[in-house]
Amino acid sequence: MAWGLRSAAVADVEAIAELRATVMRADLERLGRYDEHRVRQRLRDSFSTQYTSIIIVDRELAGCVTVRPAEGRQWLEHFYLAPHRQGRGLGSAVLRTVLERTDAQGATVGLNVLQGSAARRLYERHGFVVEAQDPVDVFMVRPPGASTAAKA
Repeated sequence: MAWGLRSAAVADVEAIAELRATVMRADLERLGRYDEHRVRQRLRDSFSTQYTSIIIVDRELAGCVTVRPAEGRQWLEHFYLAPHRQGRGLGSAVLRTVLERTDAQGATVGLNVLQGSAARRLYERHGFVVEAQDPVDVFMVRPPGASTAAKA
């Protein structure tokens, strides 16, 4: 599948907020945390064109990913793929590209994923390990150069 990244623009924020609401709904409902307004507003409040890339497939917005400096590491957040683009290797390809960049910088990468989210397996396959967790979130970290080999 041919895909690419482009820098996010202010005009992308509402499309990304809708994508976030769609992608996160099932996990947030399972955790009793889904709020129709809040799920979109949290994206709007932290949206940064400086650190966000739009994932493009067939000239359409297929997802997004943000990598921003925070707490002495690079923080991976707002990594969403349209549901019809999931499960086909696109997430792994994008994540591999992002991690090649952070590895080249010698940067540790941190992220959080919702408890019970299928995305956790993707991150584990790319070298992330659990650093801490609470009833809602699992906080994961990946040192530079950690194995990105797919695990069985």
